[in-house]
Amino acid sequence: MENQEKKRILSMYQCTGTFTLGNYLGALRNHIKLQEEGYDCVYALADLHALTVRQVPAGLRKYTKEAYAWLLAMGLDLEKTVFFIQSQVPQHSQLAWILNCYTQFGELSRMTQFKDKSAKHADNINAGLFTYPCLMAADILLYQADYVPVGADQKQHVEIARDIAERFNGIYGGTFTVPEPMIPKHGARVMSLQNPLSKMSKSDENQNGNISVLDDPDTIMRKFKRAKTDSGSEVRFGEGKEGVNNLMGIYAAVTGKSYEEIEREFAGKGYGEFKPAVAEAVIAELRPIQERYRQIVADKAFLEETYRAQAPRAQAIAQRTLSRVMKKVGLVI
Repeated sequence: MENQEKKRILSMYQCTGTFTLGNYLGALRNHIKLQEEGYDCVYALADLHALTVRQVPAGLRKYTKEAYAWLLAMGLDLEKTVFFIQSQVPQHSQLAWILNCYTQFGELSRMTQFKDKSAKHADNINAGLFTYPCLMAADILLYQADYVPVGADQKQHVEIARDIAERFNGIYGGTFTVPEPMIPKHGARVMSLQNPLSKMSKSDENQNGNISVLDDPDTIMRKFKRAKTDSGSEVRFGEGKEGVNNLMGIYAAVTGKSYEEIEREFAGKGYGEFKPAVAEAVIAELRPIQERYRQIVADKAFLEETYRAQAPRAQAIAQRTLSRVMKKVGLVI
């Protein structure tokens, strides 16, 4: 295994639609901060994973480039972080095939995501959907990642990557770093504005429940004013107040205020004043990033030059691991 002074973090992001406020507050913002906290960060857009569901080709390319531009606009520093597009690093697919051969059918059939997506896309239960965890394991293991930031609901993918790594290491000796999930202690769990019992999602049928990071101020204000709360009017965190709890969590995340401070700020004011205040705070948080994003995405030559320059950096790291694996399993290199 590579002797690294810094602990390496690997995180990959979906690129099948615009990021939501939930993506931003729950993960992206915290991941950007990690590059300043002494970690060796490797980040990527997982466009190969997107193919398990039929995509509109032009749409996938568009969203991939937009997602790349958004992370740059957030402040991702390419002097400190490797940030690439998955399909531009062929070692991912190469290692995934080898790992397919060291993963058991039963392990894959128990994966929650396979069950969920099979039910949702019953007309397209393809082999890629089934072996998705092997590609995800390849994503992680290629870079000898020490940590993988995930939500509690995604731990299963890191666990199967650990199982595959340990099995391979057991047969051939130390080859892969066995990754640990990094469950963030801080990071808002943002729920739908229309159904606060469900996570905010870009695929929400009711788009009033979803704030896109690219929504304009008027749209953000309108969606927050329509957010479901409860029959009361008191801005207070508590049981049975899921809608208000969600808004308080968002406001706390963007202002840094505690729930107690928020309750004092809006004592006696009610939801009519609280909802617009949350919207204004979100608008202020996103405005400078949106401005930088528009500048980056408008400069197509700069954007293409940037992501193409990152692929060789990722390939150089990935190839060291892949060559070692190929040699150990008996392939000619």
